[in-house]
Amino acid sequence: MTGIREPGDACLVRILRRYRKIMTIARFRFCVVCSLAVASLFGCGGKTEVASPPASSAPAAAATVAIAPITVTTVRAQKRDLPVLIEAAGTVTPLTSVDVKPQVNSVVSKVHFREGQFVKSGELLFTLDARNDEANLAKAQAQLARDKAALDDAQRQFARSQQLLSQNFISQGAVDTTRTLVDSQAAAVAADQAAIDASRVALSYDRVSAPNAGRAGAVNVYPGTSVQANQTVLVTITQLDPIAVAFSIPQRNLGDALAALKDGGAMVSARFPDTGERFDGRLKFVDNAVDANSGSVKVKAVFDNHQGRLWPGAFVEVSQTVSVLKETVVVPQAAIIQSARGTIVFVTAEGKALLKPVKVLYAHGDDAAVSGIEPGDLVVLDGKQNLRPGSPVVERAKGDAGTATGKARPATP
Repeated sequence: MTGIREPGDACLVRILRRYRKIMTIARFRFCVVCSLAVASLFGCGGKTEVASPPASSAPAAAATVAIAPITVTTVRAQKRDLPVLIEAAGTVTPLTSVDVKPQVNSVVSKVHFREGQFVKSGELLFTLDARNDEANLAKAQAQLARDKAALDDAQRQFARSQQLLSQNFISQGAVDTTRTLVDSQAAAVAADQAAIDASRVALSYDRVSAPNAGRAGAVNVYPGTSVQANQTVLVTITQLDPIAVAFSIPQRNLGDALAALKDGGAMVSARFPDTGERFDGRLKFVDNAVDANSGSVKVKAVFDNHQGRLWPGAFVEVSQTVSVLKETVVVPQAAIIQSARGTIVFVTAEGKALLKPVKVLYAHGDDAAVSGIEPGDLVVLDGKQNLRPGSPVVERAKGDAGTATGKARPATP
C-alpha cells in the first residue's frame, strides 16, 4: 500500500542488503580487470609461458647450495695423571709473636738493641732501674749473716748443755731448751736464704731479655720512661724463619688433609699475586672444628723463610695438592661447551664434526679431566662456535695467526 511507511529497522535491513550486492559486483569487476592486465603483460595471445633456466645452469646452482667446510683447530685428548688442587687466599702469620712487657714497676735505664734488629733468644734488650732491688738483696744477705751467727751461738750453747747434763749439773729440760733454740735459728737461716733467692729473682726482672729469636719491632720506650708491671709493651719480637701461611679448605677435603698430616704434611705452594714469586712448604696444622658458617676448616702450612721474603700479614694465593686423578682423559677447558644439551665437545673424524657429550670430572687452570671421549680423539679447540653435528671441517695449518686465510688441510683422525 502506498503512503504507508515501513518500520525503521526493516528499512535499515533493506539498505544493508543492497550495499552487499553492490560490493560483490565491484569485487568481481576488479578481479576481471586484474586478470586482463596480467594476460596483456605476458602477451596478447592469452597464452602464458614461464621461462625456465637453461639446463647448463643446474650444476652451478647445486654448487651454490653445498655447505662450505669450516676451518677449525684441534688438539688430541691425552691420558695422564692430573693433580687435584685446592686454591685459596692465605695470610702470612708468624709461628710466634711475643709482646715483651716488664714484670716490675720501674724506670728504663738503657736500651741495648735497635728497632728492626734480629735478636737471639736470651739476648739482653732493656735494663731497668735496679737500685731498689739491689738494696733489698743486700738487706736479705745481712739478715742471713745475723741469723747464721745466732745459729752458731745456739749450737755452742747446745753442745755445752750436753756436757753439763753428763756431769749432772743441769736438768734434761735445760738441754731441750737449747735444742729448740738451735732448730729455731736454723729455720731462720733457711728463711733468710729464701728471701735472698726472691730478691735475686726480683733483681733479674730489671734485665729484660728476648723470650725467643726473631725480629724486633718498634721500640715503645726510651731511657727514663716509667713502665708498669705486665702492662707496658716494651717491644714485640716476631719469628720470621720458619713462618706460616694460614688459609681454609672446604669440608669435603678434610679427610685428605688429615691423611696428608700423617705422611709429613702435603705440599703447599704460596704465590704473591703481584710478582708471581712462589714458595713451597708443607701442611702442618688442621683445626679441630669446622666453621659452621662457611663449611671450611682452618689450616696452616709452614715455609722456610731464610731470605725473609714472606712477611707477616702479607696476602698470598695458596694451592695445595690433595689427591691425583690417575690415568684420566685430559682436554683443554677451552674445548668444552656448555649447551642446552649439557656439557659437550666436538671431535673430528673423516673430515666431519661429531658431537660428544662429556662429564667434567675436575677442572683446573687450562686442563679438564673428562669422561665420554677416548684418548687420542681430535677435539675441536677453535671454531667450535660455528659447528653443527656432521659439519664438514678443515684444520687450520700450523703457523696461521688465528685466521682461516692460511692454507688449510682436511681434519684427519
